[in-house]
This record gives sequence, structure tokens and C-alpha cells, in this order.
Amino acid sequence: MSRVSTSGYLVFITIAAAFGGLLFGYDTAVISGAVQPLRSFFVEPLFQNAELARHVVGEFKTSLLLGATLIFCLSLYYLIRLYGLTRGLIAGGLVAFFGSWLMYDQVMSLPDQITPNLASSLTGFTISSALLGCVIGGFCAGSVSERLGRRNGLMMSAVLFIIASIGSALPEICNPLPLQDITVFNLYRIIGGIGVGIASMLSPMYLAEIAPSQIRGRLVSCNQFCIILGMLVVYFINYFIAHGEPQEWLVQQGWRWMLGSEVLPALVFLLLLIRIPETPRYLVMRGKHEQASRVLEAINGKDKAPAILQEIRASFAESAADAPWMSFGGLLIAISLLLSIFQQFVGINVVLYYAPEIFKNMGSQGDASLQLTIIVGAVNLIFTIAAIVLVDRVGRKPLMIIGALVMGISMLGLGTSFYMQNLGMTAMLLMLTYVAAFAMSWGPVVWVLLSEIFPNSIRGALSIAVAVQWLANLLVSWSFPIMNDNAWLNELFNHGFVYWMYGVMGLLAAGFVWRWVPETKNKTLEEMSATWKTGYVVDAKLSAHVV
Repeated sequence: MSRVSTSGYLVFITIAAAFGGLLFGYDTAVISGAVQPLRSFFVEPLFQNAELARHVVGEFKTSLLLGATLIFCLSLYYLIRLYGLTRGLIAGGLVAFFGSWLMYDQVMSLPDQITPNLASSLTGFTISSALLGCVIGGFCAGSVSERLGRRNGLMMSAVLFIIASIGSALPEICNPLPLQDITVFNLYRIIGGIGVGIASMLSPMYLAEIAPSQIRGRLVSCNQFCIILGMLVVYFINYFIAHGEPQEWLVQQGWRWMLGSEVLPALVFLLLLIRIPETPRYLVMRGKHEQASRVLEAINGKDKAPAILQEIRASFAESAADAPWMSFGGLLIAISLLLSIFQQFVGINVVLYYAPEIFKNMGSQGDASLQLTIIVGAVNLIFTIAAIVLVDRVGRKPLMIIGALVMGISMLGLGTSFYMQNLGMTAMLLMLTYVAAFAMSWGPVVWVLLSEIFPNSIRGALSIAVAVQWLANLLVSWSFPIMNDNAWLNELFNHGFVYWMYGVMGLLAAGFVWRWVPETKNKTLEEMSATWKTGYVVDAKLSAHVV
């Protein structure tokens, strides 16, 4: 196969797989333009209808209980896979004890009546309900990738996107159960979130497993580029849907068009996936060596394919594909989890989900806040392109450390601007600087690292990191309106407290990467397996070596 055709084939595969990132970004950001309409449509009427409020609050509690139970069962499964049956059950018992106490104290003990704080919590859950599905999808993604394959798993996520888009736009019509409309809406958002959770793991995994090592960072970063592109596209769509329309129309119909618009890109994603192959590493894992060889030849050329195939086969021969996830030590798992947690605790998704609300707090209103959201999306996209250019040249660690420091300083400055009520151009520049720093570092590079650091034999363990990332996202996104609307905190800090908190997390993230995270630049996935197998040590010069 010629070099031109090989290059073209790889470009097509990259576009098809990275389209999962576009749906990821589209689905998670579409809600940003509908925050106020959804609050007005679903939550505010509860204050005028006590009977409706009683049913909604009861279903809200039940939903949280069922969601927490499902997440616990999935967590228990992974704890057992990590630590074995006995220690896994002990750890699961501790999680169940504290989780049950927290659930009862914070949710189940509340009366079935609406209050301002409960309304804020219900609004936060409605806006972030998809993230509950993302947690579930993240937990399931490992099993999906191992049983169905990377490509078929992505096809499953595309189908879930389509179902969720239609159902969330028309919850009154697509209601097969005797539930309140807001509960049905959240149910479909959770279904879409499961698709996002699966795609968020499988898209970068697919690209990492199919890409030549020398350009792997760029190709995996294309997934993040498509996430940001999806967000920017939906910002424009939300703006054009809302532009010039009265608030009453937005409350009754506008949010439906925003959420329903996802059907078209989801169908395109499904059609693209039909034309791409399964990854060679999954094919080898399933014993389909001839098919794996053909895929490697199409991507790397006939001269390189045999050596790469041999290396992949050797990596699986050393340990079974279903090896214990702690086979390479606890440090690998700990690093992957902390990368995921810090990526969310720096507060990026608060900016992306609640950007219009943040801009309203700064003084912008109506269309102006949505226009500023588009600027945020454009900055995010431009600097993600910069990350794609730099990640294989500069390396992963320098980008992550510099990005975390800039994010931390920017958020501390933004919180100070809110505290001092100096919300002009300085506050806007601080937010844009924060977004640019994230886009050049923790946005794409975390996914690159997570797709690279797991050895072939335990790549299913990546699902733990993905699930924890979505769990952290849910925690941050749900807690933001509760803290941001808290009268006591606002009286003391004028909305600044929450941004200071994210700033501190940025500084801690920089220290973590400097001390513990390995550099994966120019290493094959099989070389990373050897790194963890022989022992990993970090020096103080932004590098890693094997001892």
C-alpha cells in the first residue's frame, strides 16, 4: 500500500474514532445554553404546586438511591479486581458504610417538600445528570472494550447518543414509565451520559492502539480537539436557537431544539464507525493475528507490520489479557486516578457547563453571555490545536506542569476579582487564560497519558480512571451551583470562594505531575509495559527512568 493511501486511510480512521470525542463534547456542553430554561421549566413550578413537588422530590431521592447503589455495585466489582476478594469486600464495606450514612444524612432524611437549597440541588442534578451516566459508562467501558471490542463499543455509544437526544428533547412523549417529566428527562440524560462515558474511554484507547508511536500523541490529542470542536459547535447552535427569541419560547421550546440537535452528529458517528477496522491489539488479544497483521500493514506499511505484530504478541504472551489489575503495582493505578481527579478538580467543567451563568454574574445578560461562551469555546479550540502540535515535541510532563500552574494562578486571580467585585476586562482575561492553559495541557494530555500508561494486559483498568474522572466531574458540577448560590458564602466572598478552591487544586496538580507522572513521549505501548514491570522512579528534572 502506498504512503499516500496509508496516510489517507489513517486520517479517515482518526476522524471516525475522534468523532466520539465530538459527541462527548456536544453532549456535555449542550446543556450550558439551557440552564436557565430548564430551571424555569422543571424546578420553579414546584414552588407553586406542593403535590407536584412531593412527587418530584420523592423520585429525586429514589433516583439518587438507585444511582448510588448501581455505582457501588460497579465499584465493588472493580475493588475486587484490584485487591482480590477479601480485601475488595472489606474496602467495599467501608465505602457502603460511609456512603449510606452520607446518602441518608444529605438526601433521604430531607422532607418531601421543595426548599431553596433543595431546588438548587435539584437544578444541579438536572444540569449534571448526564454525568451520573458518564460514571456508569466509565465503569462499564472496560468490560465493553474487552467483550465487544473497541469499535463495537463505540457503535454502542452512538446508539445511546441517538436515544438520549430524542428522549431528553421530548420527555413528555418518550415516557414509558409513570414518572414525572423531570425524572424522565434526567433518565434520558443519564442514558446519553453512559454513551459519553463509554466513548470517553474507547475513543482515545482506539486511537492509541491504532496509531504509530511517533505520532500517537498527536492522534490521541485529536480526540480532545474533537471534544472542544463539539463544544464550540453546540455553543453556536445554542446561540442561534436562542438569538432573538423571547424567554417564554426558550423555556417552553428552545431547550428541546438544543438537546434534540444531537441526533444528526450521532447518526454521522454511527455511519463512520461502520467503515473502520478493529484495533490490532484487540485482535491479537482475541487470537485474530491475521486480521491484526492486515490492519498493521494498512497503517504502518508491510515492512514494519511484522515487527510490530511480534512485539504486540510478545506483550500478551508475558501475561494474560485478563491479568489482575494490580499486576504492575499500585503506583500505576494511583497515578491514573489522580490524573483523572485533578483534571476535574481544577474546575474546567464548571466553566464549560455554567459559562453563561458565570458571565451573568459578571454582568453580561441574554445573548451577550452566550456570545462570550462562544469566545470561550474558540479559545479552547485554538489552544487545543497548539497542544496537538506540541505534545509530541515538548513532551507530556512540561505541558502538564506549566498548564496546571497557569490554571491555578488564573483561578486564584478570578476568585479575587469576584471577591473585590472587579468584574471587568481583567476577570474576562483571567478566565480566557485559564481556558487556554487547560486546552494546552490537562485537556488533551491527560487523555494521552491515560491511553498510554496502561500495559496491554490490563488496559481494561483504564475504565477505573475514566469512571473516577466522571465521578469527580459529577461532584464538581453538582456542587458548584450549591456553593455559588449559597447566601452565607456569597456574603463573605462575593462568589470568589469556589474559584479560589479550584486555584489551589491547580497548584497541587502541578506538584503531583512534577513528582510522580512518567514521561511517555516516543515510547511504544509495549515499552510502557516494561517501564512498570521493571520499576518506575521519578527524578527531579521533569523526566522518568527505569531502574
